[in-house]
Formats: sequence, C-alpha cells, structure tokens
Amino acid sequence: MYLMTLVSREPRQVVGFAVGASVNAWQIQHMVDSAPPARTYFADGCRVYQSVDFMGRLRQNYDDKSETHIVEGTNADLRCYVAGLQRRSRCFFRKDETVAAVLWVFINAYNKFGEWKRRQRELNPDRSRHYPNHHIRFI
Repeated sequence: MYLMTLVSREPRQVVGFAVGASVNAWQIQHMVDSAPPARTYFADGCRVYQSVDFMGRLRQNYDDKSETHIVEGTNADLRCYVAGLQRRSRCFFRKDETVAAVLWVFINAYNKFGEWKRRQRELNPDRSRHYPNHHIRFI
C-alpha cells in the first residue's frame, strides 16, 4: 500500500491524499487537479512526477529533501498517529477504502488543529510558542 500526500506550506495542511497499490501518475494528477493551485510544487526525485502536469510549476530535488521537509514531517505525523500505518504485523488495513476513510477523518482533524494553531500564533505574535497549543484546549 502506498500513501501519497499533497501538503500546503502555508497554512500547513494536507490538501490532498491518495491510497493505492502503487505510485502512479493518474492518482497524483487527480490530487493536483482537485487541490487549490500552488505557485510552486516541490517533489523529491521520483520519476513518476515527470508524467504529471504541474502547470510548469514543479521543482524536483533529486539530491536532498530540503524543499520537501514539510511533507516529510506531515507523513511522519501520519505514521505516528494512525495505528494502521505503524506496524504491519499487529495492525494493518485490509482494504484501501478503509485506510482512505480513516485518513479522511484524521486529516480533517489535523487540518483543523493546524488552522487553530495558526490563529493562536496570530493572536499572540510576541509570545512565540507560549500560546495554549495543547490538543485538549483545541478540542
């Protein structure tokens, strides 16, 4: 199973995702077409991106992940917080539809929490990270 995500830098939110048996250009193209357009799309060196139309706005990094650190961090959050993505031997999804439904619920909450944190930073610009950003206060 492959999980592909499309992440916005500002605000830091998951704007698209796809689940499939392989990484394919059709699913990535569908994510790009259904998400709000971006000024620039950043991707790693995967060759499948060359078959996707990013409207001439794709910047691929073949050597490092300096431009893709936000999506890598978001993917790490998904692996950390969604049990079915953690270990195959104990907890796994049997159908792509199940993982898509679980991810939809998680990503919806993840994006709302990210938007709440952004608003808290705007309300408290001089206090840096000392705003009440605990998830319990969010809920």
